[in-house]
Amino acid sequence: MSEKFFHVGDLASKLPEPSQYDPGPFKKSRPPEPLHFEVNLTAEAHDRQQKSGLVQVNIPGFSPVKLYCDEQIPVGDDTAPPPLAFFCAGIGFCLMTHLTDIYTARKIKITSLKLEQRLRFKTNLGTMRELGHTTEGETEAIETHVIIDSPEPPERIRDLLDEAENACMAHHALRNPVPWSSRLIHNGQELINRSG
Repeated sequence: MSEKFFHVGDLASKLPEPSQYDPGPFKKSRPPEPLHFEVNLTAEAHDRQQKSGLVQVNIPGFSPVKLYCDEQIPVGDDTAPPPLAFFCAGIGFCLMTHLTDIYTARKIKITSLKLEQRLRFKTNLGTMRELGHTTEGETEAIETHVIIDSPEPPERIRDLLDEAENACMAHHALRNPVPWSSRLIHNGQELINRSG
């Protein structure tokens, strides 16, 4: 039996180089001012559903990463995680980063920390396109379970989650309307420029 090829990512040798906007420079903040930063991504499509992208957090010390993405057979070749796997993992890992950072800074004793998360989606991608309908999709719900074992009192652990959820930028984007914009450039000409 041959070994299945599956690729998630590699350390990238170069930064993303967007052509439609200028990446912002990193600016160090001075407390109590908040730190503003950005994550830049350039991605391209390959054969069938295979995609690759360069992504980098513009804070010094973060290395650029080349990520690979695919879809399941028969639509794709199942050579890499699908986009929604990255989306879901990013949300969960972001919250865990804030939890671990806060309990370390506050010297909260934690025996173990686990996170279980379910996102529910709906799409007519597999059923309606063959009938001539446009494709539509929605994120229906996110359910996060933070499981902590700790000798600390319950109030301290409750405060930990409250602070972490308020600090987590991914959870903020899920819970609050965020300004967005999207452009379509076809053969060098802008066809769509919308925002909300």
